[in-house]
Amino acid sequence: MINLNDIVAIDVHTHAEEPCGTHADDGYDDFQDAMKAYFKPKHNHRPTVPETAAHFRERKIAAVIFPVDAERETGFRRYNNEEMAELAAKESDILIPFGSIDPAKGRAGAREARRLVKDFGIKGFKFHPTMQGFYPNDRSAYPLYEAINECGVPALFHTGQTGVGAGMPGGMNMRLKYSNPLHLDDVAADFPDMKIILAHPSFPWQEEALSVATHKPNVYIDLSGWSPRYFPKILVQYANSILRHKVMFGSDWPAILPDRWLADFDTLDIRPEVKPLILKENAAKLLGLSR
Repeated sequence: MINLNDIVAIDVHTHAEEPCGTHADDGYDDFQDAMKAYFKPKHNHRPTVPETAAHFRERKIAAVIFPVDAERETGFRRYNNEEMAELAAKESDILIPFGSIDPAKGRAGAREARRLVKDFGIKGFKFHPTMQGFYPNDRSAYPLYEAINECGVPALFHTGQTGVGAGMPGGMNMRLKYSNPLHLDDVAADFPDMKIILAHPSFPWQEEALSVATHKPNVYIDLSGWSPRYFPKILVQYANSILRHKVMFGSDWPAILPDRWLADFDTLDIRPEVKPLILKENAAKLLGLSR
């Protein structure tokens, strides 16, 4: 159980990178090499779940961690949700496990979502429309959303451009159009009780993301995937004012390290009373954590 008094921040966007039994898929190393070229990390190691926990525990930062189920589009076997959840459960003082299910799995995916929450303590679900190849407002995804909504846990969606496939031939067949945050306006309207997190500054659709988050009470934004040095001025303006209770810290570990993100965040003109909201308090409230 996470003790909010023992942590300085909550990172709502970290990736589970190295599961057992998936690394050998054809093309996986090429995909990871392209990600390195895009993000230019200062490390070459892809961390395990326990290594991730140790890194964040040392910094007194709690972390939402998840795999991404994109088997259908990428051909890479997914990181087993149950395995990831069991590993995260051993690090429950610092890790908050989210699952990932391709909406194409339909009612089978909905059954899995209910089981993961009930039996494995999954606290939310991650979607990547570009990697998973679907529009978030496609009705075929609604059975899965219905299950998530019934379970009372949030759904986190990648939005905007992605480093996945960047620089590879044809962008690894990844289609950026799926990740326009405006598609999630429909989802937020149709599931008004489901908390929805728009991940990342949503380039080139930043104003669409701000519009949806401003208009829909159940929509939030995480600031992962970019160094804060490159945040659009309008994003900083909204984070400081209208959306100060709906914007949250996220790094995009291991592509972006929390140390770098936090150091760059300190250079922004964020009001002193807003900083603790973004770094910890907004996420604590959304995730239902208590002191």
